[in-house]
Amino acid sequence: MFRNTFQKGFLSVFYSIGSNPLLIWKTQTKNGYIKRVTDEDLNSMALEIVGSNMATAYIVTPIHPRESLAIKLPFIVLIIKNMNKSFSFEVQILDDQNVLRRFRVSNCHNSTKINSFSTAMPIVMSDGWNQIQFNLADFTRRAYNTAYVETVRIQIHANVRIRRIFFSDRIYTDDEKPEQYRLFLPKERVAKKSEKTNKPPTTPKTERNDYCVDTCNQPCAYINPS
Repeated sequence: MFRNTFQKGFLSVFYSIGSNPLLIWKTQTKNGYIKRVTDEDLNSMALEIVGSNMATAYIVTPIHPRESLAIKLPFIVLIIKNMNKSFSFEVQILDDQNVLRRFRVSNCHNSTKINSFSTAMPIVMSDGWNQIQFNLADFTRRAYNTAYVETVRIQIHANVRIRRIFFSDRIYTDDEKPEQYRLFLPKERVAKKSEKTNKPPTTPKTERNDYCVDTCNQPCAYINPS
C-alpha cells in the first residue's frame, strides 16, 4: 500500500480532521458505533469507537485482507483518549524470517504473553489524552529474536477516541514535530485565539500523557530497553 511511498520522518495513516479520515480504513460495528465527535478538551474533531464488545467494534487498515501497508518505519504513535472502558489495538508485522507476527495491546491484559505468532501486552493509560509510542523493531527483536521488516496491518478496537495515528523513523520531541502531529496547540496559538475573544490565555483541560508500550506499564516519554 505504501511500498512505493518515500518513507522518512513521518507517515500518517489516520487523522481525525479532514473530509474522509477513514479513506484507507474498513469499519466494523456491532452493538456500538463509529463516528466523529467534537472533543471538549481538544475543541476539535476526534473519531470515537464505542462498543459493548470491543472485539466487534473496530477499524482496520488495509481494507482488503490480502493487502499490506508495507510501512518500514519502526515507530508507531497513537494519539488517543482514555474512555475508562475496555480497549485494545493490534499491529501485525512481517519479520526477516518472512513470518507474520501480531502485537495485541489492551487494558484488559494483566501480563505479557508471547507465543510463536502473537504477543499480548497490557497497557495502563492516564485520564484524558495519551500519546502511545511503540518501538516495533525493538519489540520484534525482544519477543522473537528476529528483525522487523514492515508493518502489514493495524486494527483499533473500542472503546477509544482517536486523534491521529502515524509512523516515524525515530522518536521526536514536540519541538521537532510538525504542528499537526502534536496533540495540543502551541501556547502562542492559544494566546492568539484568546486575544481575539478578549479572554486570558488558557491551556487545554488535560495534560499530555506519553506512554511507551512496555511491560513496566509506567508513564514515560520513551523507554529504550537495554
